[in-house]
Amino acid sequence: MGVPAIDSQVSLRGRGQEMAALDRVLATARADSSAVLVLRGVAGIGKTALLDYAAGRADGFRTVAVAGIESEMELPFASLHQLCAPLLGRLGDLPAPQCAALSVAFGLREGGPPQRFLVGLAVLSLLARAALDRPVACIVDDAQWLDDGSLQVLAFVARRLVAEPVALVFARRDSADDRELEGLPELIVKGLREPDARALLASAVRVPFDPLVRERIVAEAQGNPMALLQLPRALAPAELAGGFGFPGEGPVAGYIETVLDQRFQTLPEESRRLLTTGAAEPTGDVDLLWRAAGLQGIPAASAAAAAEAAGMVEFGAKVRFHHPLVRSVVYRRTSAPQRRAAHQALAEATDPHLDPDRRAWHRAHAAARPKESVAFDLERSACRARGRGGAAAAAAFLRRAAELTPDPARRVTRALAAAQATIDAGGVDQAHSMLAVAEAGPLDDLQRARLERLRARLVFSQVRGGGAPRLLLDAAHRLAPLDAALARDTLLEAFGAAMFAGRLSEGPGLREVAEAVRAGPPPLSPPRMVDVLLEGMTSLAIDGHAVGVGALREALRLVEREQGSGATDEDRRWMWLACRVTPEPVAPELWDDDAWQELATGAVGIAREAGALAVLPMALTYQACFDVHAGEFDTAAALIDEATAISEAAGGVPMMYTSLVLGAWRGEESQALGLIEATIEEVRARGEGRVLGLAEYARALLYNGLGRYDAALTAATRACQYEDLGIFGWALVELIEAAARSEQPEVAAAALDKLTERTGASGTDWALGTAACSRALLSDDQAADVLYQEAIERLERCRITVHLARARLLYGEWLRRRSRRQESRTQLRTAYETFSRIGAAGFAERARRELLATGETVRKRTVGALAELTGQETQIARLARDGHTNPEIAAQLFISPRTVEWHLGNVFTKLGVSSRRQLRSVFPLRAGKTDGMVGRGR
Repeated sequence: MGVPAIDSQVSLRGRGQEMAALDRVLATARADSSAVLVLRGVAGIGKTALLDYAAGRADGFRTVAVAGIESEMELPFASLHQLCAPLLGRLGDLPAPQCAALSVAFGLREGGPPQRFLVGLAVLSLLARAALDRPVACIVDDAQWLDDGSLQVLAFVARRLVAEPVALVFARRDSADDRELEGLPELIVKGLREPDARALLASAVRVPFDPLVRERIVAEAQGNPMALLQLPRALAPAELAGGFGFPGEGPVAGYIETVLDQRFQTLPEESRRLLTTGAAEPTGDVDLLWRAAGLQGIPAASAAAAAEAAGMVEFGAKVRFHHPLVRSVVYRRTSAPQRRAAHQALAEATDPHLDPDRRAWHRAHAAARPKESVAFDLERSACRARGRGGAAAAAAFLRRAAELTPDPARRVTRALAAAQATIDAGGVDQAHSMLAVAEAGPLDDLQRARLERLRARLVFSQVRGGGAPRLLLDAAHRLAPLDAALARDTLLEAFGAAMFAGRLSEGPGLREVAEAVRAGPPPLSPPRMVDVLLEGMTSLAIDGHAVGVGALREALRLVEREQGSGATDEDRRWMWLACRVTPEPVAPELWDDDAWQELATGAVGIAREAGALAVLPMALTYQACFDVHAGEFDTAAALIDEATAISEAAGGVPMMYTSLVLGAWRGEESQALGLIEATIEEVRARGEGRVLGLAEYARALLYNGLGRYDAALTAATRACQYEDLGIFGWALVELIEAAARSEQPEVAAAALDKLTERTGASGTDWALGTAACSRALLSDDQAADVLYQEAIERLERCRITVHLARARLLYGEWLRRRSRRQESRTQLRTAYETFSRIGAAGFAERARRELLATGETVRKRTVGALAELTGQETQIARLARDGHTNPEIAAQLFISPRTVEWHLGNVFTKLGVSSRRQLRSVFPLRAGKTDGMVGRGR
C-alpha cells in the first residue's frame, strides 16, 4: 500500500471562513461573553481538524474536551463526566442542591435520582465558576455519539449561556435526528474547492504524481479532506504515477473507511487485537487497556509500537486514535467474535466495585447468547442509572437485559419494564420493539393488561388524541379485576386523552370514561389524590355541574393541600398524572381563580424545585394562561418564552396553547391569525381536537376585540360545537357578545342558558360577574344597568383583570348609547387605561373609539420603557424587585448568576434606574396578589 508516500503532517487549507468563525467564538469568550457554535458535516470533512485548530488558538483558556464514542452511548452522563472531570475541583463551590445532583449523576455519591435540569444548571454553574479567572473552551467532537443524558444537558447549557466567558463548540455528523442541537448557531462544513483540494493532495503525497490520477482523486473525493489524504494510500507509488488500479465508484465515506480498514488489516494480528480492545474501551484508560491486553495474551509493547507506526493511534497518558473515524472503522470492521473477546477482557479487567455499570455493559457486549447472570447485572445497572437520573441509560440497560434473559417468563417481565422505562425516556420505536418482545412471551393476564396500557400510552404520547382514549379505556377495563390502583390510574389517563382528543376523538368522550369509572373498581382506602380527582371528574361528566362542581372543587383543594405539604416522590408522581386535568382545565371550568392561581404557581414551584424535565414547561404554560387573564401579559410572555426555551433544550415540542390566547387578547390581527392557522394545521394531524376549540375561541376573542362581530360569531359558533372542558365557558361568553351585536338574540339567549348553568353551579365572583355581564347584553335598560354594576362589583373582587376591564367597556358602550355621557366616560376611560396598560391593543382601540364618540379627546398611548424589555428581562426584574438575590433568580430560571447580573444591567439602562429598590416603582405589586413566579406563591 502507499502509506510511506503520504505525509501525515499537513496544514489546514481552504478553511479561512471556518477558522474565522472559530476565531470569533473565542474572541467573544475573551470579551467576557458566551459563544456557541455547531460544526456540521459528513464524516472526514474536517470537523475534528477544525476543533483541533480551535483548541490550539485558545491561548489563555482553560480547555476541556470530549469526543462521543459509539459504544458508550447508553452509559448515563459518561461523556459529560469526562468533559467536566478537570473542573470537579470546584464542585464544592456550587449550591448544595446542584452539587448533590451532579455528584449523584456522576456516581460520586449515593442519592435520589437527580432531575435533568438540575444537572444542567449544575454544569452551567460549574463552567461559570471555572471561568471566573480565565475563559473556558469546551470542545465536543462527534456529538451524535454522546449518551442521551450528556447531549441533553450540554444542549441545555448551550441555550442558557449568555454572559459567561465560555466558548462551547460542537462537531457532529449530518443526521436526520438532530433535535437536541437544532436552532443553535451552526456552520456547515463543506468540501474544499478544487484548487485547495489539489494543494492539500500535493502537500500530502511525496512521490511522482500522474495528473490524470490527481484529477480523478480530486473529483472522487468531492473536497473531503480525509478522502484526499487517505485515497492515495490505496495506491502503490507506481499506481500513483501511472494511473492504474484506482478504486471503483462509491460514496466518499465508503472510500475512506475502506482505506482505513486496509491499513488496519495490514497490521500484525496482535496489533489489530490491541486496537480493537482500545476501540471498545471509550475512556482511553491506558492501564485498563494494558490489563485487558494481558488477559488476551497480547504482547502490549510490540503490538502498540506497530499500531503507532501505522499512524492510527497514540499511547500516552491516554489512548488517542488519530481520528474518531479510525476508532469507528476499527470497531465496526472487526468480526463479532473478536469484538466479543475484547469486551470480555475489558469486563474482566474492570473493577466490579469501582465501575460495575461499565463492567456490566462490557459483559453484555461480550455475550454471544442469553445469559441470566449478565441480564441480572444489567438490571442492577438500570436501577443505578435511574438513581443517577439517566432515564435513557436505564431504558437501554433494561432492553439489553431483556434480550439476554434466557427464561421466557422472566424475559417478559424485563421487556415490560424496559418498555415502561423507554416510554418515560421518549424512545417510541424502541418501546414498540420491547412490547413486541413481551408479546411473544408467555404473558399472564396482568402482564397482558399492562402491555395494552403501555401500548395505549405510546399512542397518546405520539398523537395525544385520536384513538388514544379508546385504547386507554380498554386497558383500564382489562386491568380492573387484576390491579385496581393501576386501573384507576389508567382511567385518569383516559380522561386526559379524551379531553385532548375532544371533537376529533375516535373513541369515548368524557361521559363514557366517567361511566367506566362508576362501573369499575372503587377508590382505594384511604383514597389517593388521583382517586379523589377521578371521582370529581366523573361526577361532573355524569351528574352535571349542579352536582359535580362540589366534588371537583374538593379534589382541587386536595391537590392544593398536597402541593403545600411536602409530598413524597410517589405523591408527586400522582400530581404529574393529575396535571393533565389540573390546574387547567378544571380550575377555569369551575371559574375558580383562587384555585387556578394557587395550583398553577404551586405546580411551577414544585417543578422548579425538582427540576422536572417533562412537567415544568407545562406548568409554566398553565401559569402563563392565568397571568394572561390577570392582565399580566408581559409576565405571561416571559413564562411562555421560558417554557419554549426549556422544551427546545429538552428536545420537546413547545406548547403554543397559551400563546393563542395571549395573541388574541393583544389584538395584533395578522400575528394572532398566523399563529391560530398554524396551530390548527398542526393539531389536526395529531388529533388534538381540544386545541381546535381553543383556537376558534381565540379567533372569536380576537374579532370581538376588533369589533368584527360577524367574524367573531362564526368562530365562536365553531368553538361551541363541542364542550371542551375549561374552554367552553369562555367560548360561550364570546358567542353571547357576538350574537347580541349581530342581532341574533335567539343564539345569544341559548348560549346564555348554557353559561348560567355552569356559572350558577360555581358561585364564584368570577363566574357570577361574567354571567351578569353576559346577561346584561340581552336585558332591557333597567335590568341591564343593575347587571352591569353587579358584574363590575363582583369582578373587582377576583383576579381576572381582563374580564373586569371588558365589563367596564361593555357598560361604557351601553351608557353612551343611552346618552349618559359623563357616566360612560368614567367606565370607558378606566377600561381604556387598563387595556392600554396591559397591552390589549384591540380592546383598547375599541374603548378609545367609544371615548371619542362621547366627545372626549384621547391620545393613543406610546410604547413605554417597559415594552423595550425582553421577556426574560421582565421576569428577572420582577424577581429582583421582590428581593431575590442573583443566585436565587439564577436557580429559578436555570441560568447563571452572571447572566442574571448581565440582564439586570440591561434592565437598569432601559428603565433609567440604578437600584433594585427603584424597580418597585416601575413594577408595583397589585394589592393582595403575586406574580406567581417565585416558587409556590404561598
